[in-house]
Amino acid sequence: MKTTTSSFSSGRDGLAIATTSWSPDSDPVGVIQVAHGIAEHSGRYVRLARALVDAGYIVYLSDHRGHGNSLGGDVVLGGFGAAGWDALVDDLVAYARAIRTQHPDLPLFLIAHSLGSFATQQALLDDSDAWDAVVLTGSTALDIIVQGLAAAGDGPVGLTAFNAAFENRTGYEWLSRDEDEVDKYVNDPLSGFDLPDDTLPQVFAVAGRLADPEALAGIRQDLPLLITSGDRDPVGGDGQLVEVLGQRYQGAGITDLTVRLYPEARHEIFNETNRDEITADIVSWLDAHR
Repeated sequence: MKTTTSSFSSGRDGLAIATTSWSPDSDPVGVIQVAHGIAEHSGRYVRLARALVDAGYIVYLSDHRGHGNSLGGDVVLGGFGAAGWDALVDDLVAYARAIRTQHPDLPLFLIAHSLGSFATQQALLDDSDAWDAVVLTGSTALDIIVQGLAAAGDGPVGLTAFNAAFENRTGYEWLSRDEDEVDKYVNDPLSGFDLPDDTLPQVFAVAGRLADPEALAGIRQDLPLLITSGDRDPVGGDGQLVEVLGQRYQGAGITDLTVRLYPEARHEIFNETNRDEITADIVSWLDAHR
């Protein structure tokens, strides 16, 4: 297995977007781009990357702007800089285009988690040709989440707000049933940090368009799409909002759509106690769509 660390320059503001690629020793069967969640970084997906490489895939990971090693200038930890949220979405698509250029004869898949899944939901409205198949994890019907937060009142929203239904050992029990994985997150200086006040409002501002049937109709209907989460993930409304998201894509005419919920699993399914089962299921789905 070969690991390569690099970066590319964002087309929006020239920010260096940090990247890592993992390649199998044998001939690859496909390529997978991985997009991580908010207040974390691509280094937390090494175990997933190794499993995907063992299955024969080349894996490309990047740190979103304002995360991991994609910092500099006016882009601080947790922020998007003056270029804003749309620049993060553009970076995601630009990376896919660059990967495609390097591997024109291999299928290109995307696994996008949480914040990465919201960026993907937006990207699919305009650039659904960028990938041959897409997996969304830890995702939701964002507009309904936004409505719920608005009804709860004004004021800053922190990630620990999602912990209300769980034990409060660290405030991040909503991420996983595996205490060791939660502790790794809490003790990682590049994870779980406080967000600048304008970060979540920028993400929430696109929620209406992500739910717009007319916008959703622009997604190519033959795009294979897997939406998978734990049924105790508060971001997904304990599965209910994951189902709503699937129904919206079904209504948009997407013909190869799978929604899969894992009982008792929480937000970070790749760090859950049954992560091996989940990873194997996703590899099987990807293999079937090569």
